[in-house]
Amino acid sequence: MRSDELISKLDLGEFIDNFNFFLSRPKSLSIGGDIKIHYNFINELQNYNFNSPTQVGNLDKKLLHIKKSGVLKADEIFEFIKIIRYFFYLKKFSFKSMVGEWIEKINIPSQIIEIEKFFDDKGNILDSIDERLVEIGKSRLKLKEQIRNNLQRIFSSSKIIPYLVDRQIHLVNDSEALLVRGGFNHILKAKVVGRTSGGFFYVTPHSIDELKSKQDKLINKKIEIIYEYEKKISHEFNKQFLFLRFIDREFDKFDNYQARVNFAKSYSLNFTLPNNKNELILKNFAHPALKNPKKIDIDFSKQIFLITGVNAGGKTMLLKSILTASFLSKFLIPLNIDANNSKIPSFREVIAILDDPQNVKNDISTFAGRMLEFSKLFGKKNVIVGIDEIELGTDADEAATLFSVILNQLKSNIKIVITTHHKRLASLMAKEKDVELVAALYNLELQKPTFEFLQGTIGKSYAFETALRYGIPYKIIKEVRFEYGQDNQKLNDLIQKNIELELNLRAKINTYDKKLNRVEKLEQRLLNQKQDSEDEFEKLKDSFELEYLEVIDEAKKTIKSKDSKEIHRQLNIAHERKKGIKKVTNREIDNSLKVGDVVKYKNSKGIILNLKKTEATIDCDGIRLRVPLTDIKKSSYQKPKRSLKRVSFQKPQTASVKLDLHGQRVEEALINLDKFLNDSLLAGFDEILVFHGIGTGKLSLAVKEFLEEYPSVKSFTDAPPNMGGFGAKIIRL
Repeated sequence: MRSDELISKLDLGEFIDNFNFFLSRPKSLSIGGDIKIHYNFINELQNYNFNSPTQVGNLDKKLLHIKKSGVLKADEIFEFIKIIRYFFYLKKFSFKSMVGEWIEKINIPSQIIEIEKFFDDKGNILDSIDERLVEIGKSRLKLKEQIRNNLQRIFSSSKIIPYLVDRQIHLVNDSEALLVRGGFNHILKAKVVGRTSGGFFYVTPHSIDELKSKQDKLINKKIEIIYEYEKKISHEFNKQFLFLRFIDREFDKFDNYQARVNFAKSYSLNFTLPNNKNELILKNFAHPALKNPKKIDIDFSKQIFLITGVNAGGKTMLLKSILTASFLSKFLIPLNIDANNSKIPSFREVIAILDDPQNVKNDISTFAGRMLEFSKLFGKKNVIVGIDEIELGTDADEAATLFSVILNQLKSNIKIVITTHHKRLASLMAKEKDVELVAALYNLELQKPTFEFLQGTIGKSYAFETALRYGIPYKIIKEVRFEYGQDNQKLNDLIQKNIELELNLRAKINTYDKKLNRVEKLEQRLLNQKQDSEDEFEKLKDSFELEYLEVIDEAKKTIKSKDSKEIHRQLNIAHERKKGIKKVTNREIDNSLKVGDVVKYKNSKGIILNLKKTEATIDCDGIRLRVPLTDIKKSSYQKPKRSLKRVSFQKPQTASVKLDLHGQRVEEALINLDKFLNDSLLAGFDEILVFHGIGTGKLSLAVKEFLEEYPSVKSFTDAPPNMGGFGAKIIRL
């Protein structure tokens, strides 16, 4: 299916037009190449603010002309100059990582740099590059002044005044002219160069013809000189053909990136990278065509997504939303979505079967047209298809059986989104384990759709209620209900009851989930309190032991003085103090401890490196300690996995108070942050600054969690706006 046709069917015309506005020249939505590499480039560029390039024409024909040694005009040459100047602009940015390496590799030849200097901002060749052009410019100014003076003298003539419409010099067809009334030829010899709707004439006096002739000669001379330079530049362009073709392609590549980045920033949109998995999950997604939409959450992990329910309740728009998310993600166009919690597969093709194919030109029925569209699906793989009103155009009962068999054949290779009002087809498909049922909901009290959806059930169409809402008289609806029959009505009532039970069940589950969450938080709080109490006990124990040792030490000093009375006095004091120390019961050894466990020892946390009968060797932030097994216990805290390194206390020779983590992966960034903090401590810094950027928030969160657990960090806060704002942290050590 052609992209422009699909864009129209999915109501994306205005959205794509808004995106195309950010491109410097028209191009297809597809970038081509490895989509992961493109995604990484776009992700990095989101950390920078830069201007979009000016409009640049397509240069394919001009490159072919250069290759054949043709001569380009100045305005055609300037299209290349625009690209060169934009890369000059980009090179001024301190891009990091992939983007920085890419821009740095683009070396512009010195010959091209010299040619760039020939042009002003409007694309005109500067007079200053050639003395002849400078002289021509001066001569033209003198001639213009002479022509103006000549015309002013005519204005001052009393004979011509009655024929003048105004006293202005008009520029008509690039010639200075006077605006006069009829009969002027009796007084003034002049050439008519134009007329007004009021019957007046624009005339150029014969007295300035000679001056105009000189002016034309100067213009022709300038054109000749300009042609010399056009020929010279085109010749140099022929030599630099490979570079010009290369820079044109690189410009297109960057244009694709910058348009997506600036479009996303302007409309607060997010990027999703298609994955190779089968599950399609949308969180807080809104179709671009909707104004003030209700955002949807969809779990389309199965092969068929069957949507039933109320008329005008949003079924078709839900189908279009799923196809839209798949289509935009395929081309890395940003969406209104929670990108962190959404998953979109990488589809080879997105197909929409939405309209009635019947028309006069193709001489085909609705059902035959649908069959023709379905026949094209067999043999396709890795495709998502959306089918609106699947039973359209034929007997509903026959269609239900036909389509249930067709869908079961197709679902092994493609994902299918369907809307239908036919309960028989829905009931046939409901028994299949890889079919997801979704119902558009209806508010019976308000008598209108809610534009919300319930997964896992079949929905009722509410055709009678919809007809009544749109103006069909109640008397007719009452008669229809009678004709419809009690059995069918009971089935509809049963469907509605099922929906209500499902909604009530989900509401209760949600309530219990909230209660469970509160209980888990309370349990964690109690565990923390227990931990705090044990820590306080350890502190008191250590305090008493230290006090006892101090007393014993004093007693030893007295013994050395050989004063027996003083000896007995100090010993008595020591024993009295010892009586005040409560005996601590020996802790049992935790037999479940093993190498690699995270444990708590006094106020520190570490990892067990070695175990013996009564003691263990643990690593506490790079320092190895041998401690009794009775003094350690397992901790629920899990340290980030980092390779153990010996602590080096050599002061770094070069140190900085700033660290930039832009563009780095989380693992790489945390290793660099760890080293930076160690170097800062050894250098004696009290306060340091770390830039991590905003981006998707993953790196920012990882840095925050790392700093919270780092033992030597006293505190950290977001930097003020002039120092990076939310994209940086001020850390106090």
